Amino acid sequence: MKRHWLAVLLLAFSAQVLAVERVVSLAPSLSEIVVELGAADVLVGVLDGGERPAALASVPSVGHYGQLDIERLLSLKPDLILLWPGSVGPAQREQLQRLNIPVYVAEPHTLEQLTTQVQAIAGQLGRADAGQELAAQLRQRLAELRQRYRRDEPLRVFYQVWNQPLYTVGGGQIISDALTVCGARNVFDDLKLPAPQVNIESVLQRNPEVILVGDQARKDDWKVWPGTAARVRVVPDKGLERPSGQMLEAVARLCQVIAPNL
Repeated sequence: MKRHWLAVLLLAFSAQVLAVERVVSLAPSLSEIVVELGAADVLVGVLDGGERPAALASVPSVGHYGQLDIERLLSLKPDLILLWPGSVGPAQREQLQRLNIPVYVAEPHTLEQLTTQVQAIAGQLGRADAGQELAAQLRQRLAELRQRYRRDEPLRVFYQVWNQPLYTVGGGQIISDALTVCGARNVFDDLKLPAPQVNIESVLQRNPEVILVGDQARKDDWKVWPGTAARVRVVPDKGLERPSGQMLEAVARLCQVIAPNL
């Protein structure tokens, strides 16, 4: 009897997963994952933040980071919500949990977690085969990068998120993990805040061998600090800020900036 009811429950769950037809994504990275899985047709709403993939040009918006339009979301009648916790405020996150709509929460802190969550999202969408295939490709690429850029002594790297005030990434963030793939170490990996504010003096004290900035103007800012100019390199690739399948190639480009001769 127990086996009978277990089978019934499994069939019901499978049917529920396959029945997902209306999905709202509350982060650009999650929207990209849905597109990469070949499931753009199920997206009925997205939270905007930066340039959209072409496949989502006509999908209705449900707001921007920190400005979710709950009424608009409800009008779209989703049967699944994909949520990045930082994309909406705490009060709205609690409100979403009370809507009686399934919510899948994704917040990978490492690239390996990202590949696992790609598979999990694929399962939620009823695209398990596509998820398994994409995750396998991502894991293979990740292994190749780790092997190519492995160092016995990692390079000390400072990753600048913003300049005024000066922000970096903490040790628990996926960009910090990306640095390790490139044979480097985040000099602020002991800080656990997602985006800690630091100062120039603390950066110089930790003596990074490489300083990564987002554009030439930020690079020029470092010229006033003696001995730093030769260490500053530009990483204009915004793909590092969107944990989706495309991030692995963004990491490959990051590695080339950090270690161009490998």
